[in-house]
Amino acid sequence: MALIPVTILTGFLGSGKTTLLKRVLSEAHGQKIAVIENEFGEENIDNDILVTDSKEQIVQMSNGCICCTIREDLRETLQLLAAKKRKGMLDFERIVIETTGLADPGPVAQTFFMDEEIAETYLIDSIITLVDAKHAAQQLNDRQEARRQVGFADQIFLSKTDLVSAEEVDALTHRLKHMNPRAPIKAVHFGEVPLKEVLDLRGFNLNAKLDIDPDFLKEEGEHGGHDHDHGHDHDHHDHAPGEACNHPSHQHGHGHHHHHDDDVKSFVYRSDRPFDPAKLEDFLGAIVNIYGPRMLRYKGVLNMKGTERKVIFQGVHQLMGSDLGPQWAEGEARVSKMVFIGIDLPQDIFRQGLDQSLV
Repeated sequence: MALIPVTILTGFLGSGKTTLLKRVLSEAHGQKIAVIENEFGEENIDNDILVTDSKEQIVQMSNGCICCTIREDLRETLQLLAAKKRKGMLDFERIVIETTGLADPGPVAQTFFMDEEIAETYLIDSIITLVDAKHAAQQLNDRQEARRQVGFADQIFLSKTDLVSAEEVDALTHRLKHMNPRAPIKAVHFGEVPLKEVLDLRGFNLNAKLDIDPDFLKEEGEHGGHDHDHGHDHDHHDHAPGEACNHPSHQHGHGHHHHHDDDVKSFVYRSDRPFDPAKLEDFLGAIVNIYGPRMLRYKGVLNMKGTERKVIFQGVHQLMGSDLGPQWAEGEARVSKMVFIGIDLPQDIFRQGLDQSLV
């Protein structure tokens, strides 16, 4: 039996998750989708679509979809759905999980790594984070959970871009790219976004394509590798969050480069020397033990001594996995590339340890 793809939908209250889910559950899209609701907030879908006093936690929709609220924990709900599917009681091809507005998607993603039975049935397709363009700057300043959700994303959808200026969208996009250079950012109107842009993105899979925004890498190179602040190192804290910053150096037309120094950051490591597998495993094991809770997502395509194939690795928090990818093509530069996204990770320690793990 093929693995069932799972899309994890995360984002703040008001970012449009419910609108998107209502569409999935009511539109005639011809797909059989099970939506798992983990939202017990004021925006609960149930009020509109479902009979709220129903004891049954799985409700079949008229368009073939299923809506299911999590009563126990996610693992049990997934096992229940899989069992009903096997027995022919339910028919669905994919799952969309909505996390609560302020949730850290980490534990949801980890469920699919940790549990053997779940891993044999389901596969994470991608983690999608919805960002409300109108309120994002404030939410990102005030709430670490919002910054974490950005760090976790395989795909970022900006909603409500029609309510803000093009400059604001530009500044927000720039800020999000610093936090997460591997998630494509797309402005959407949830009334119209084609579902094929939401499902089957294959963003989470271990694959040989390391999706890092190419402009981000270019920018890194131009600024000498490590300087993420484009020289704006002067007091970032001399004005309260949300107040306008009237610092003179921000008025020269490159103001969109100014971003709050967010604690969720990313950095890219590359090397054209191969890794020593044993050393690398020891080093990654050690940093994951220490920094795991602050490591949101990390992914790499590695050149390893002793194999002619690319080694592809990725992880969420303390859990990581690796796979053998395709062979290095003839004449292809064997460069290892890794991207780490996390909360205040000590870049110098990571770089030094990775350097020392090379052959």
